[in-house]
Amino acid sequence: MADVLVIGATGTTGSRVAAFLRDRGVPVRPASRRHDLAGHVRFDWAAPETHAPALSGAGAVYLVAPIGVAEPAPLVAPFLDEAARQGVRRVVLLGSSAVPEGATGLGALYRLVRDGVPEWTVLRASWFMQNFAGDALALRARDGELLSATGQGRVAFIDAGDIASVAGHALIDEAPHNTEHVLTGPEPLSYADVAAALTRRTGRPLRHRAVTADELARHFAAHGLPPDFAATLAALDTGIGGGSEDRVTGTVERVTGRPARTFREFCARELR
Repeated sequence: MADVLVIGATGTTGSRVAAFLRDRGVPVRPASRRHDLAGHVRFDWAAPETHAPALSGAGAVYLVAPIGVAEPAPLVAPFLDEAARQGVRRVVLLGSSAVPEGATGLGALYRLVRDGVPEWTVLRASWFMQNFAGDALALRARDGELLSATGQGRVAFIDAGDIASVAGHALIDEAPHNTEHVLTGPEPLSYADVAAALTRRTGRPLRHRAVTADELARHFAAHGLPPDFAATLAALDTGIGGGSEDRVTGTVERVTGRPARTFREFCARELR
């Protein structure tokens, strides 16, 4: 069996995808920008010279787009060309439920993947539950408040482990999926619901504060996101406020054979 190249193998989903594959005896080639990780190949979107060596001998790729880049296609397209040249047959792309296929942004990658290799899957995943744990929570937290521009809009947040399970199946199932999977958790929650759940679990008071998309973008930028990417990310909140993410799909259970994890289960497992 050819190796599976896992881009972002130290990240939220990539680390879980790598673990899923290892548990099933699949040869994994974890990739990272870091130079000092034993067993990892070096891969940096901004360093094209790392792409061909990382792909050498791989039969499939778990692809996470460049983080913080508003227009990733110019970086990803040459990589996919090189993957095809080296005989990679299958690519599984981490996309977003909030971003449909389009000419710009993350949505531009869906067509590139579909047209670039014979076997493909686009995972249009909902917002991660893990965004509310550890250091990730700081991106939306300020002085005991959880910031969003969603108003009363709801999201069926998904556990990253469920994304990884679907990704793993898409990478190793005998029959290629050749489709977009819209992945959600089992229940739509507002940010006020999330703040209340975090408060109950941790005992530390947290309440939702509704802000404008512009204010949220400034907050994201102050936490280190590039301004254009911060604005793109904040603008997605307004879509949530309009109901764009208020939906539940059964894709996780259909692909993996078990129900998607609830937010309560996530809190019990990952929050202290």
